[in-house]
Amino acid sequence: MIMDTDISWLIGGPQGSGVESAANIFSRACASIGYQIFGKREFYSNIKGEHSYFMVRVSDKIIHSNVDGITMMVAFDAETIFRHYSEVIEDGIIIYDSEIVQTKVDEVHTIDSQYKTRLEKKLKPMPTVQDALDYAQKNGVRLCPISFKNVLSTLADETNNPRLKAMIRMYNVLGVSFSLGILRISPQTLLDSIDTIFSKKKTIADLNKNAATFSYNFANAKFPDFKFTLKSTNKTPDTILVQGYQGTALGKMACGCRVQPYYPITPASDESVFLESNEIISVKENRPGSTLVIQTEDEISAIGMTIGSALTGTRSATCTSGPGFSLMSEALGWAGINEVPIVVTLYQRSGPSTGLPTRHGQDDLMSAIYAGHGEFPRIVYASGDIEESFYDTAQCFNYSEQYQLPVIHMMDKFLASSVVTCKKFDMDKIKIHRGKLLDKLSPDTLYKRFAFTDDNISPRSRIGLENGIFWNTGDESDESGHITEDPELRIKMMDKRQSKLDYVLKTMPDQEQAVSFGVEQICVISWGSPKGPILDAIQLLSEEKIKIGFIQIKLLHPFPKDYLGFLLKDVKIIIDIEANHGGQLGELLKQNMQRKPDYYILKYTGRTMTSTEIYQSIKNIVENKAEHRQVLTHGA
Repeated sequence: MIMDTDISWLIGGPQGSGVESAANIFSRACASIGYQIFGKREFYSNIKGEHSYFMVRVSDKIIHSNVDGITMMVAFDAETIFRHYSEVIEDGIIIYDSEIVQTKVDEVHTIDSQYKTRLEKKLKPMPTVQDALDYAQKNGVRLCPISFKNVLSTLADETNNPRLKAMIRMYNVLGVSFSLGILRISPQTLLDSIDTIFSKKKTIADLNKNAATFSYNFANAKFPDFKFTLKSTNKTPDTILVQGYQGTALGKMACGCRVQPYYPITPASDESVFLESNEIISVKENRPGSTLVIQTEDEISAIGMTIGSALTGTRSATCTSGPGFSLMSEALGWAGINEVPIVVTLYQRSGPSTGLPTRHGQDDLMSAIYAGHGEFPRIVYASGDIEESFYDTAQCFNYSEQYQLPVIHMMDKFLASSVVTCKKFDMDKIKIHRGKLLDKLSPDTLYKRFAFTDDNISPRSRIGLENGIFWNTGDESDESGHITEDPELRIKMMDKRQSKLDYVLKTMPDQEQAVSFGVEQICVISWGSPKGPILDAIQLLSEEKIKIGFIQIKLLHPFPKDYLGFLLKDVKIIIDIEANHGGQLGELLKQNMQRKPDYYILKYTGRTMTSTEIYQSIKNIVENKAEHRQVLTHGA
């Protein structure tokens, strides 16, 4: 009988110690021999020192999320042991630096007092790393002590390179190599992965490959009988390994976004940095693809420059997170009253204010819908995974130009920080629709930028177009753009703009408004990144003959009440799952459809949802063991 392979690997250490590089090496090595990957990074909001870790799930079947429980943990510092010792499953393994076992919790200054109190209740007053390891061992966890210091020292002697003895930064590569040696993955796969990660730094790559080979052989010989192994499997064709923010960035390149001003803010900055480092590309039909990426002095300038670029007819976007989006709200209204097509990619994180600046949340739904004073139309659209975000990005630009309004593309920290295997992005699926953008006007045309039309979408000129002169102002205006306070014209202009919301619902295909993964009497509704954990949880429940429906709502404003009403008409129990305190999607359901969710499953710890906790929460509802509102808490 062939058993499924499904393991979760965690590496942890101080922020700035190379945890992310190590996880990328591990992920690439596993993906290269055919495994599916879902990884996520967690880190504190400081540059260096606080606890950082990366969890990577490896499976030979399609996966969409992380799970509770660690199969293999690598710890080269004490805090990783103290934070995660109890999460390692029975028959799992902890690879740790034997030099740290006598470290007391009080000696780890980055552990906060609240967590220390909980730790002492579980272990004993003033516990050491060894106490935590003993606890894990009693629960069936295998311990693998290795002196990282001695390994480097031996390697330094063997290679006649004494500098290696002091290169503790290489502990991350040692940890990966120990792991893959114990898992008995092909050693060449490890070396190829290092070459890929350090492709532009050959000297560093060679140094790390020497350390990796030594560490791999060391662990493979010392710990030869671990229960779990990773042998090559059948690789799904056209599969890529991609980081979360790369989906939207590549989507912007592919669909013709040519200007992106931004101001640095976590977790949105990674997208702009990636765009900037790949700003010259080749696209179809021999069109050069050059994206101008500009770091501005603040978010107000970023959206102002985005609007100015869009007025020239250039596809323009900016990206930000919650606090930056708040600063953009006045200019968002200016784009709304002037019917300027822009895209704002909003990477949500936990608020309010600075909140948890490097942690996950879906707190900004209502903010996106209502940001800005007065009433003006905008589309709020949410992607559920990285593959989806590539295609949705192109759609958001199409929507902004077809309907001539701002589009807010909802992403979040969970998606931005994930590393996944998915189908290779298909450029042939990217279709560009620029709406009523004019190429030329005849000399005798009296152009009116805000002309009343049957569909209330006016022909759009661009700055510099001959005979296409127009005026823009933040005040109410007439059809040409000149300021007016006439009450009847005010009514007509407001009706013209606001009618676009009905027009969006009428003309946008149903499958772009919401996606049904099957409708059952008990049905989950959600939006954004919970999609993956929900799909995996529903699969687990189906294996127990429990049928659960799922509707992913992508168009959040205007709310697709007619199509959603059709999908939910026979549903008896609605479960709302989202990562915020208030159940904001549930509020939209009540406002627009006068129907309340029967249950809420919410998480607002700043940590991402796992399929395990969603599975258990839904099962509690099915078995009548659940409160109306379940709050998820898993995650260090």
